[in-house]
Amino acid sequence: MTQNLTDLEVAAPVRRRRPRMTSLAIGGTLVAVLLLAALLAPLLAPYNPDAQMMSARLLPPSAAHWFGTDGFGRDLFSRVIYGSRPTLLLVSLILVLTIPVGMLIGICAGYLGGWTERVLMRITDIFLSLPNLVIALALVAMLGPGLMNGALALALTSWPPFARQARAETLALRRSDYLAAARMQGINGLRLMFGHILPLCMPSAVVRAALSLGGIILSAAGLGFLGMGVQPPTAEWGSMVAEGSKVIFDQWWVAAAPGGAILFASLAFNLTGDGLRDRLDTRNGN
Repeated sequence: MTQNLTDLEVAAPVRRRRPRMTSLAIGGTLVAVLLLAALLAPLLAPYNPDAQMMSARLLPPSAAHWFGTDGFGRDLFSRVIYGSRPTLLLVSLILVLTIPVGMLIGICAGYLGGWTERVLMRITDIFLSLPNLVIALALVAMLGPGLMNGALALALTSWPPFARQARAETLALRRSDYLAAARMQGINGLRLMFGHILPLCMPSAVVRAALSLGGIILSAAGLGFLGMGVQPPTAEWGSMVAEGSKVIFDQWWVAAAPGGAILFASLAFNLTGDGLRDRLDTRNGN
């Protein structure tokens, strides 16, 4: 009888588990679509994003113009696709500037302790208390509008969360058996900080970076909306929303198209960050 049951279990078809649609899978797919749209913009855009045709101004969405046209007759679908380029470039510049600075300050404060920690953390608290967009506007007003100046302005107030998180993790690791074993092997100072502590702090920094990208995109769009970001005629989502706000009650699509792109990008990075947190955080049991 036991042999017959074993034969039946072997003969029964193995049920394959369906892959779950996780936040990481959905967000990663959306981010991949966004990146491909930015890289392949010349192939995907049906029109020149800067070509003006006054006879076709403010046309509603149609087969010829999927998202309609703006006040200068420019195709909104083409401009939305090209608008992903400065947005992603600005976000990349901000991350390149903020993550190293925040990690460096946080690890130094947590490892060295004493007056070094107090000074670095008080500086971090000062920058953390500053309103991001207001300070960014003030700096851009002094430096002048532009992509690089906008990245510098937003990066100035975006690094403190990375510093505080790196400090907290360094404090937890400072008395761990792992670092004690490294010290017994003669590893100290910078080699210990950046060869052993930094790799352990990187996963949480990656998660925080992914979760903060949605807010960074909104801040970058806010600069463009106020005319402090990428300057016309370059396609940029924030400035496109500003143009569409003038005719939003009659020609809603002019503001809706770039606004939907901002929503899409923010949602993509938020889902990716949420999925990375579930995957990398051991407390979730994954």
